[in-house]
Amino acid sequence: MQRRILVTFLAAVALLVAPTAASAAPSDRGQQQATGWYLSLGDSLAAGYQLGVDHPTEGYVGPTLAALQQTSPKTKLVNLACSGETTTSMIEGGRCTYEEGSQLDQAVEFLHAHRLTTRLVTLDIGGNDIAKCGFSGLQDTCIDPALATLRQNLPTIMERLHAAAPQAHIVVLNYYDPFLVYALQGPSGVPLAQKSLVVLRTFDGLIATTATANGADVADVADAFSTTSWTPLVPVPGIGSVPLNLARILMWTWMAPPRLDFHANDTGYAVMAGAVVAEL
Repeated sequence: MQRRILVTFLAAVALLVAPTAASAAPSDRGQQQATGWYLSLGDSLAAGYQLGVDHPTEGYVGPTLAALQQTSPKTKLVNLACSGETTTSMIEGGRCTYEEGSQLDQAVEFLHAHRLTTRLVTLDIGGNDIAKCGFSGLQDTCIDPALATLRQNLPTIMERLHAAAPQAHIVVLNYYDPFLVYALQGPSGVPLAQKSLVVLRTFDGLIATTATANGADVADVADAFSTTSWTPLVPVPGIGSVPLNLARILMWTWMAPPRLDFHANDTGYAVMAGAVVAEL
């Protein structure tokens, strides 16, 4: 059973890293008409990817923009997110095409040009750095180098964004834990599910520390998904009663068998947006 699920995971990861084109920069006319900007940065979650949908959805960015427009109706969105982006590719480029070379370079250029009119910057990045370890069985030989890369790259990203627009409100999202689904394997899978939580706590802790050091807020997606709550048991159609944290993953992402894809569904993206809006 464990080998069958891991094989399916590895097949699903190809969808995770499928690149999408970055959104185009706004026109001069749009810049003249807008009174403020919302800059969205990150990976496939910011791009709004959903399994089986051949075009980006609104993801969590759409509801966040709608909330901003309640009080600032002329706020315009620029979404530079790139599916499959890692912290390394965000800095160095290579996943999606940008005029300035990388997503981070493009973001810094935008912020330099709009440092006084950017109302919000949201960022989720790093999930793809650590996800490969979940797909391959959470081996320490994968996890330790991945965390080392995150410790090096996250400060670089945050420091450059903050320096480009010190007054901009930056909200960094932490992550939910899709690999709680290991618990579906029964007693043999529970230790892996528990280990995934330990790794996620470290990862989300790095996000929080780096964000705070650079004057940014953290949207607590992990808490919104009840990530550490093993009780109560919640009935999930077709599966049975499972712990609350696992139920959230099964019902708010595409991780329920047989799909086994960790991107959020519409409900999950709405929950993510709620975590962002709570920081506005």
